[in-house]
Amino acid sequence: MKKFLLALGAFTSFAFSSMIGLDALGEEQVMGGVTSAAARGFAGNAKTGDAEGLSVVNPARMAFDAKVVFNLNFAMELDAARNGGKHYAYSGMTLPSMNFSFPMGMFGAMGLSLWQHYSSSLNDEFENKNATTDSKIEYKGSVYELVPTYAVRLPFFRSLSVGASAHVVMGNISRDLTIGPSYDDLESSETWAADASNLSDHVEGDWEIKHHPAYYTGAIQYRGKMASYFLSYTTGYTLVNSLDYDFRFSELDSIVSTHSKREIDVPAMLATGVNYRLAKRHNVMMDLTWRIWDKDIQNIAGGWNMPEETETQTDYMVSLGYQFDGSPLFYDAYWSRISYRAGAWYRNWYIKDVYEVGGSLGGGFPLGRKGTTIDIALQGGKRFSDSKTEWEETFIGLRIGLTGIATWGQERR
Repeated sequence: MKKFLLALGAFTSFAFSSMIGLDALGEEQVMGGVTSAAARGFAGNAKTGDAEGLSVVNPARMAFDAKVVFNLNFAMELDAARNGGKHYAYSGMTLPSMNFSFPMGMFGAMGLSLWQHYSSSLNDEFENKNATTDSKIEYKGSVYELVPTYAVRLPFFRSLSVGASAHVVMGNISRDLTIGPSYDDLESSETWAADASNLSDHVEGDWEIKHHPAYYTGAIQYRGKMASYFLSYTTGYTLVNSLDYDFRFSELDSIVSTHSKREIDVPAMLATGVNYRLAKRHNVMMDLTWRIWDKDIQNIAGGWNMPEETETQTDYMVSLGYQFDGSPLFYDAYWSRISYRAGAWYRNWYIKDVYEVGGSLGGGFPLGRKGTTIDIALQGGKRFSDSKTEWEETFIGLRIGLTGIATWGQERR
């Protein structure tokens, strides 16, 4: 498990995230981070099909799969942030999710997902007028979840399925604030003593769930001839962040070292969605997630009088999507075998007075005869706030996913 966590750390070093909420939980990634869903505005958790695979928000969907599905996703994003007269631009890449699902016929289906739930990433230098060198700030961390899932169709009502998943939390976070040496109030003959006298406020820690190995999601799905629906419930849980604070001189000697724990009560979540199919290949879909935050979040905070809490609000997201399913026949023209997607979303962040709107376009491009596809999603939007203390951000992004399909354990025709 330690080697596994180190591997995750390698990915987080390339991660990007919003500048909003860095001291709280960071940016919350949309459930699952699958490229095909991202191309349709993150809608479509009710959609079933051979290549849909595991859904983190709707574990019941997987029961309708007839084939093995493996999915790997990459994301790149460019953000431009503004607060008052200050501007900041940054970019990065991350691995938001990988998913695997395995159907077992009348015994249902099993799956496993690894996805990034929250991320905090920033590395910048800024001018300090009272010091000879620039000050530095760096945030680096992620909350990852390992999600084993099981789903099964009901024996006497095959249009209905139920599913459940456990979310095992892991990850880490660190922050460094460094101020360069200052020569104020020093005689010119004494300035040599201040050289390399950086002051650094360093904090790092790990994530886990309080008094429990995981939190859980349960779901029910109905698949009809024209429409499919799902409803899911995710339990609330308490995140525990065990932190070590070091106030360092010249990044070598710890002047002050303390240990602390912050606890964040994450509320339960309701999710629902519908997929309506027209003329066999046209799909119109809508999803809704809803979570009521009733407690503020304790910040990572530390030295230099940083804010101790982040205020919260009701967190919800409405997604609208469209997908034109490509032909499953290998001998049809290539352009008719491509799946075309589009979508849009509106999102209330968990942070008070922070909102997001976005849109997306994309497609699924088949490779070979077995159904393997390369999924591409182009996204853009804006995060804005009614609070003067929060940044406004405009973002554009590219997601690329590889979806592999196989028929393990099935007889050849």
